[in-house]
Amino acid sequence: MQRIVVLNPKGGSGKTTLAINIAAYFAMRGDNTLLIDRDPQGSATRWLRKRKTPQPVITGIATFEHDARTTRSWQMRVPDGTQKIVVDSPAAVEARLMPELTRDAHKVVVPVLPSDIDIHAASRCIADLLLVAKIKRAENRIGVIANRVRKNTLMFQSLMRFLEKLEIPVIATIRDSQNYVRAAEQGVGIHEMKPYLVKEDMAQWESLLAWLEPERVLTEQPAPLQEQPAPQAVAVATEAAIEDTDGTAAHDARFIHGTS
Repeated sequence: MQRIVVLNPKGGSGKTTLAINIAAYFAMRGDNTLLIDRDPQGSATRWLRKRKTPQPVITGIATFEHDARTTRSWQMRVPDGTQKIVVDSPAAVEARLMPELTRDAHKVVVPVLPSDIDIHAASRCIADLLLVAKIKRAENRIGVIANRVRKNTLMFQSLMRFLEKLEIPVIATIRDSQNYVRAAEQGVGIHEMKPYLVKEDMAQWESLLAWLEPERVLTEQPAPLQEQPAPQAVAVATEAAIEDTDGTAAHDARFIHGTS
């Protein structure tokens, strides 16, 4: 069971859009998927209620809803057989709550918009994940998404320079597209829309999905072709010893904290 948390305390960064589309992708692929909506606005929950047959079923838990007929622990239980858990986190998460929110998370996705305010907020968020939640860079659990970008702008260039300083992988660059708005209105993910309509958007998701499941990428690689035996008429080449000269040692770089 894999747990993916979409997190950024800054509101309006596109957390819910990413969370519902990640969940829709896994469900479409056949994984038993649970979407946990921890945002009191309930946008992910409303999206779930719009889904209809034959769209794959996605189980939902809204942590802000209370049912007097059941206990809290029963309401929050993870169904048996769940393979993927996607968490849409709330805005304005305090640093002290991040350890609990990210506990047992295999991946933490941090969307960042190209604006000065969002860049500063992302800097604080990354610092809290590293220093308070104690997530180490070497674990490759934190990934940043440059979200709703327009590449031919000065603000996009500023965003990319900032992300390079973080020394956290930029796992995807996602354009500002109306396809996400249409998908949300219909209760679907972009991978469930007609491919010719979302071809460019799906291409931008390939690096994100590869980062979420690197083991699947490896298993889906085609097997190397077997070497054919050389003809007998060709002389056998002399074996040469190959010396491993790679002595580069990994090092833990210091976090560069941006200022406004």
